[in-house]
Amino acid sequence: MPAVQPPENPESDPRVKAVFDDIRATRKTDFINNIWRYLAFDADLLERTWDEVKAVMATPSELDPLTKELIYLAVSIINNCEYCVHSHSAGARTKGMTQSMHAEVLKIVALAAKTNHLSNAMQVPVDPEFMLGDR
Repeated sequence: MPAVQPPENPESDPRVKAVFDDIRATRKTDFINNIWRYLAFDADLLERTWDEVKAVMATPSELDPLTKELIYLAVSIINNCEYCVHSHSAGARTKGMTQSMHAEVLKIVALAAKTNHLSNAMQVPVDPEFMLGDR
């Protein structure tokens, strides 16, 4: 059961409508997914979150859109966010992720989780060569 309920008519709030319109324009779709509908319970939180998502995920940068989605997917898996895993798997597919790429991402996430746990369990000291501040 959700911890909050989305507003019945979220676009009756002009601030929410402006964000939803920007989402539609940015993503070139009429679809507003549930995360935005639920965040609309607080217009300020909705605006701030969309601004961050738009700046990082929808603004051209050195990382291509598929890479951004794959990173977001990996972090969502590690954070155990079911909604985000589904959302960013779908996003990655629309940006070109194949089934074999998806399998490779899962292998990397599983391997990273394993070696992270082992390193933490053994309290392995960081190699001086890996310390950025020392260069």
